[in-house]
Amino acid sequence: MITRLFFTLIFLAISTSALVSQSELPKTEKHLKNIKQLTFGGNNAEAYWSPDSKSLTCQSDFKQWGVQCDQIFRIDIKKAAKDTAYRPKMISTSFGRTTCSYFMPDGKHILYASTHKGGHACPAPPPTDSKKYLWPIYADFDIFIADKKGQITRQLTNTEGYDAEATVSPDGKKIVFTSDRTGDLELWTMNIDGSDQRQVTSGLGYDGGAFFSPDSKKLVFRASRPQTEEEIKEYKDLLKQHLVAPTNMEIYTVNVDGSDLKQITHLGKANWAPFFHPSGKKIVFSSNHHSKRGYDFQLYMINTDGTGLEQITTESIFNAFPMFSPDGKKLVWSSNRRNWGTRDTNLFVADWAD
Repeated sequence: MITRLFFTLIFLAISTSALVSQSELPKTEKHLKNIKQLTFGGNNAEAYWSPDSKSLTCQSDFKQWGVQCDQIFRIDIKKAAKDTAYRPKMISTSFGRTTCSYFMPDGKHILYASTHKGGHACPAPPPTDSKKYLWPIYADFDIFIADKKGQITRQLTNTEGYDAEATVSPDGKKIVFTSDRTGDLELWTMNIDGSDQRQVTSGLGYDGGAFFSPDSKKLVFRASRPQTEEEIKEYKDLLKQHLVAPTNMEIYTVNVDGSDLKQITHLGKANWAPFFHPSGKKIVFSSNHHSKRGYDFQLYMINTDGTGLEQITTESIFNAFPMFSPDGKKLVWSSNRRNWGTRDTNLFVADWAD
């Protein structure tokens, strides 16, 4: 979440030499069975399940689908798995840039963030002259709800600044999102109708990409925590420019009310895109901590007490945005496997084997 943008930026820096590290990894993905590819071009990310497990909502910049930058689409899983030319329904307005979509509890509406009220054009990408990867935090992002036909039925946020990265609790009562309305990028919650917006985190650094635990009582998220004076200054300076450098992030959990904050990973580099295992006792996430060059992102799983780290994927040099189906039987994620040497990132679904 910030992220359809951020994973695209990561890939602009990928070179074929990064593939070397793959030869050192075991060629097994024992948890993933019957892998099926659902998209076949462009950058496709943040695919999240409908309540009935028959559809996915995702963002894509695939030019053949008539877009110039990330827009929100609804994918019929069976049709996509059978037809490589399948074209899903666009849910967003086609204006501005969108991110972080999620099905509402009724399965008939989709939540997403968009900049379209700030202008119809795609907002400018972040500067490319920096030595670090930079993610844009567009101040025009607000959170909307649309029906399956793409008609916006409600706007949930209207504060000045960035409001995005929203997901819905399994019990259908709450939404968590990231906002910079207090001057830093913090987690917030609100009721399913947008009321009672409350701040959850308060530590200096970027808090985002949050998801609820299966019992809706906890959140898992990625966070940066600048420590030195130099790191703090850099973070604050970039934030003033609506930018974040995501090179150092770890996985955290916290109660929905902000209590019991815990750092789960201590791996270094970029650990992000976390999601709870159906048991609620483990977390699946993406990480490049093992990589010598920094570009090799694989899926990992870890216990909620920080023990038992296990590698899930080994194929290709980018795997991220994992999400379990509501019944816990399947996993969807984004990967650049099977892309015929291009930079395309596609959606894959597999049966999950514990």
